[in-house]
Amino acid sequence: MEININCDLGEKSKHHSNKYDPDLLEIVNSANVACGYHAGDEQTMNEVIQISKKNGVSIGAHPSFNDPENFGRSRINLSEGEIKKLIIDQYEILQKIASDHDENVTHIKPHGALNNMACEDINLANILAKTIYSINKDLIYLVPTGSKMEIAAKKLNMKIACEIFADRSYEDDGNLVSRKKPHALITDPEEAKKHVLTMVQNQALNCYSGKKIPCEIDSVCIHGDNISSLATARSIKENLKENGLVLKSLSSMSKFN
Repeated sequence: MEININCDLGEKSKHHSNKYDPDLLEIVNSANVACGYHAGDEQTMNEVIQISKKNGVSIGAHPSFNDPENFGRSRINLSEGEIKKLIIDQYEILQKIASDHDENVTHIKPHGALNNMACEDINLANILAKTIYSINKDLIYLVPTGSKMEIAAKKLNMKIACEIFADRSYEDDGNLVSRKKPHALITDPEEAKKHVLTMVQNQALNCYSGKKIPCEIDSVCIHGDNISSLATARSIKENLKENGLVLKSLSSMSKFN
């Protein structure tokens, strides 16, 4: 069975360090690269693409609201035209830099509040799906499993990769537990490792209550902005491999080829 590990990278800003990006790019299979609207700049995009190419990591755009002040985490209501322009502009920014390295952007994963809003709002989810499909029907769309984004993408028969989060707890409705709650984050590496493996093997979400929700899982999102989370990411990767999972970049997975 194939599985992908993805990570949000190139997010250098006053809110976030990209210090561990080179280490993460030795762990992950696919990179979601900030395109400068919530974080990152031309230098960070160049760096991530160069290291990704060396490590066989596939490159994805990580478009956000144009809100670096809040790291793209504040909800903003935009028109359909504004949303389309937001996605296309950020894709084109990253693709231009990728082309300089003879690489291509092969997937898109929305960031922050834009992603959260589209998970809940089918109209926004439809706009995002149609926009990404219009850019290139071969782009892989990386979406939270069970979300409105998955539903919208399936209507267009897009190439969809469904992801779970390695370090987050789930509610009984399949949504992530709010970060305001004490059990939202899974910080113990052993717990995170088991959490991921059982979800991938069972193709089901582990809810905090103990409930299991069947779903599709193609990719595991890890976060690695400190030393302990880097160790957790490595542990998750090794545990998946030890249990017979075949790790692949999104663009090289059998389901997309």
